[in-house]
Amino acid sequence: MRTILVANIKGGCGKTTIATHLAAAYAGAGHSTVLADVDRQRSSLGWIDRRPASAPTLLGLDWAKDFTDTPKGTRRLVIDAPAALKTKQIEELVKMADLVVLPVLPGAFDEQATQRFLDKLDELKSIARNKKSVAVVGNRLRARTKAADRLDQFLGGVGHRVVARLRDSQIYADAAASGLSLFDLTGKRAADHRADWDPLLAYIDEA
Repeated sequence: MRTILVANIKGGCGKTTIATHLAAAYAGAGHSTVLADVDRQRSSLGWIDRRPASAPTLLGLDWAKDFTDTPKGTRRLVIDAPAALKTKQIEELVKMADLVVLPVLPGAFDEQATQRFLDKLDELKSIARNKKSVAVVGNRLRARTKAADRLDQFLGGVGHRVVARLRDSQIYADAAASGLSLFDLTGKRAADHRADWDPLLAYIDEA
């Protein structure tokens, strides 16, 4: 089983969007997939509840209080972590994971919070000794904007690999409202945005 932790202590950076998309991508590829929601808001579980029967099946687990076991035969476990994680929670979740996917939005506040989280991660032996990697994802980027340029400067100095940059688009909100993802949609627009995910999916498979 491969376990992917999607985490950042900054709220609103797109953790649930990335977690649900990764889960949908794996389910669509035929993997037995579990999406564990650690956030008390249960946004990922709500997305699963809205998911149509015609979409590839995946299982949701409520981990807001307890980390229950995953079913036997699970091939992919995606963990959607809440914001404002305490140090003990970070340690527990990182220990479970094979790697950490860390989304960050353009903006000074997001960059500042992300740097604090990266500093906490770097204190963990498994991260510091490169036994587990951190895949940084620039999220909701708008090309040719000062915010995007500033984020690129920030990402260039974080000390971890920037694996993907996801463009800002209403298609994400539209899909989420129906319990879907880009990996469940057809058409050129969805395919165009899915290409942004290829580097991240490839990195996870190789990690």
